[in-house]
Amino acid sequence: MFPLVRQVQIAVDFAKGISSGLTNTEVPSWPDNPEAGFAELQALLTKALAHVDSFSAEQFDGSQSLEIVLRPGTPKKKKLPGNVYLLQYGLPQFFFHVTTSYAILRHNGVEIGKRDYIGNY
Repeated sequence: MFPLVRQVQIAVDFAKGISSGLTNTEVPSWPDNPEAGFAELQALLTKALAHVDSFSAEQFDGSQSLEIVLRPGTPKKKKLPGNVYLLQYGLPQFFFHVTTSYAILRHNGVEIGKRDYIGNY
């Protein structure tokens, strides 16, 4: 299993990649620091949230029929329609890494709970 820092960075990569892919915009490139501390991870999460929040609902119109190419230029290249990319690839990957980050934090004694993960309803 990757350590916490890498789990957070991968979740951020999926958040920015999914939103950019489905809006047909360039995915921002942010360097990953394997030695990042909590403050740097929090700044990364803030930057990712701002990126996702920068899109309007209208920018996602028609994204279900976009062709998303995974691993272009490699033997593992795969093409998916936008709806399949989101529901069967992007979101499961994102939530896997978010959940793993949560579990690592809990395992190491950080007192967070379900509401910290899913929020209040």
